[in-house]
Amino acid sequence: MTTLFQRTALSWGDIGGIHTAEEIAHQPALWRELAAHLVAEQGRIAAFLADRLRDPQQRVILTGAGSSAYVGEIIADQINAAWPCQVRAISTTSLLTHPALYLEAGAPTLLVSLARSGNSPESTAAMQLVRDLVPGARFLNITCNADGALAQQSAPDDASLNLMMPAASCDRGFAMTSSFTCMLLAALNVFDPGFHVDRLKTLADVAEQAMVDWSAPVARLAAQPVTRVVYLGSGPLEALAKEAALKVLELSAGSVLAMANTPLGFRHGPKAAVNQQTLVVMFRSADPLSRRYEDDLLAELQRDQVANACVTVGAGGDIGIDTPSWPDAWLAPVWLLMAQQYALHQSALLNLRPDNPFTGGIVNRVVQGVTIYRHDEL
Repeated sequence: MTTLFQRTALSWGDIGGIHTAEEIAHQPALWRELAAHLVAEQGRIAAFLADRLRDPQQRVILTGAGSSAYVGEIIADQINAAWPCQVRAISTTSLLTHPALYLEAGAPTLLVSLARSGNSPESTAAMQLVRDLVPGARFLNITCNADGALAQQSAPDDASLNLMMPAASCDRGFAMTSSFTCMLLAALNVFDPGFHVDRLKTLADVAEQAMVDWSAPVARLAAQPVTRVVYLGSGPLEALAKEAALKVLELSAGSVLAMANTPLGFRHGPKAAVNQQTLVVMFRSADPLSRRYEDDLLAELQRDQVANACVTVGAGGDIGIDTPSWPDAWLAPVWLLMAQQYALHQSALLNLRPDNPFTGGIVNRVVQGVTIYRHDEL
């Protein structure tokens, strides 16, 4: 009988969590499928981007909402450092409310929309907003749903490109899991000067072993009841911490409050949240300078003895695995596997249904209740 994260598949099915469990587990297979797809699409991607990333006046906006926005935040600085163009991560939820702060009619602009379903009202509204305000803008949609509104409404012209993720990455469960990591790795490859698609295969191998090695320890950690979880990370891992915290908040239906911060920023007030019912999880950076600051905070937390537990995730961490010496943005999908599993177990511990913890419809898989207001009808 198939076992996923210390439970049988039948057991996950009985408690309403089989989709989420399977979607966490199948990520390495999807990364290999994505690698093959990116190789096949390489020519089309290169033709679409041409030499625009070498233009210092070119603006690249990575956009999405919720988890999709965090994808952009993880990779923005990595991409910005690699090219002369100007790269920013700006959520659709900010673009729509304050377009004048982010858009300029005369600036060459590439809007990179990251979306699991492509059916969130903000996704298509942000694309239309940029069309209206920035003549000549270009649009790259990285999405998991070929039938979604974002993909379907993208103009069939040379200014738009739909880059589809593997079909199985369009998660059936409430929380984004495989959709998140596929879009993250796809965007890194699209904008990496070296097109390191082979890294996906290496990461898939590492991730498969990590899920074997971490399954029992993460289940034990999640069996300890807590009311608060703090995720910490620096640089690109700060956005990873945001995504990890969101998984706990979503899959616990808000019963476990979660927050994210940086190791240095944590002392500036947020540390007040730590009590005996708090788990602190630090994502370890691959950068030696960052690790010195992390080590200082870890020592401080150990001296305080206030938190219920303090755990490190990453190379050399309490929950870790050997990885190549790659930048944090590239390793983030592996470390996220721990947080996804932890949130899944927390949901089960609370007797919720992980595939849909919000049975009353207060929060939905595809956001509802959003009224879009046009910028020119005030």
